[in-house]
Amino acid sequence: MKNCFTCCMILFSLASCNQKDAVEANSKQSNKSALLEVDRAFSSLCGSKGMKQAFIEYIDSNGVLLRPNRFPIIGAKAIDFLIQQDDQGYSLTWEPQFADVAASGDIGYTYGVYELTPKSKDTSIYGSYVSIWKKQHDGKWKFVLDTGNEGIGGETD
Repeated sequence: MKNCFTCCMILFSLASCNQKDAVEANSKQSNKSALLEVDRAFSSLCGSKGMKQAFIEYIDSNGVLLRPNRFPIIGAKAIDFLIQQDDQGYSLTWEPQFADVAASGDIGYTYGVYELTPKSKDTSIYGSYVSIWKKQHDGKWKFVLDTGNEGIGGETD
């Protein structure tokens, strides 16, 4: 009888561990999907309202911009940099290809491919980007680091 009770307890423990792992896996997948949607919404806002407005809305107050031929632009200086940008001459959109979120659910990253379309030319410039995101106290995601590079060579998968 004692052995039967011990076996039942072990089986119950294993079952609850598997259930906990399944819940955590669902939560992680849900967080990844949510972060992809946030990045898509960011791109959509950028396409409809302009780069300046979108980036200012989605940057964390301590966010960092990594731009070609510049030192990192951090926090208030990054916001000032964005405010000074003239985004009237082009359209910028992107498509995230992947997201991952830490087990804690409060930090993650996305990467994908962007398209910059100058309004004065009949061409587009393509490149890749990565954004690191932090979940805010209100549950919204803001990027804490954004960088990209021009040009795509080879496969995007």
